[in-house]
Amino acid sequence: MPEIITIDADHPDPALIARAAAILKQGGVIAYPTETFYGLGAQAGNAGAVARIFAIKGRPFGNPIALIIGDDASLAELVEEAPRAAKNLLAAFWPGPLTLVFHASGRIIPPLTAGTGKIGIRVSSHPTAAALATALSSPITATSANVSGARECSTAQEVIEHLGNQIDALIDGGRTPGGAGSTVLDMTTDPPAMLREGAIPRALIYGVLGNRER
Repeated sequence: MPEIITIDADHPDPALIARAAAILKQGGVIAYPTETFYGLGAQAGNAGAVARIFAIKGRPFGNPIALIIGDDASLAELVEEAPRAAKNLLAAFWPGPLTLVFHASGRIIPPLTAGTGKIGIRVSSHPTAAALATALSSPITATSANVSGARECSTAQEVIEHLGNQIDALIDGGRTPGGAGSTVLDMTTDPPAMLREGAIPRALIYGVLGNRER
């Protein structure tokens, strides 16, 4: 069984967050709650840990993996450029379930981009996910905590049933909201392209963008 870290998801204990961050710094893989489903986390710069994410999920290496960062100030070092449209969107919807795709900087390891040179990033509105990224002082992977193609997990018990002993730790923050995953928008095109409509509706996104839809 993975180590279970039971936490008050809305008011996470800093000591428990520090314990989870330490596991990530040691190359571990953990499951953690987000504002949609449970995510599968590894320190984004650790190639070995990222490889484990692909193996655990049975995920094809041609599928990129998005990241969660602690705050939008961290964005600049991870992407080549954040266009004005992106800044408007993050001001409106971050923290929240909006993943913005950018041209990745040299700090992003290639497996995360799946050879595309692009990386999806968001700041989570879930207190536990946000606290974990902040404590780690590094981006964490934000792919769903399940086997690729299986349904997403909204409870810690579902994560255990799906992944069992393949992960090192599980932050049990109770049931997550579920519903739709994050909305994904490609900011490398002009106008930005909707890759997935999720928790933030298309109409709200393109309202901020001045209704410039692709």
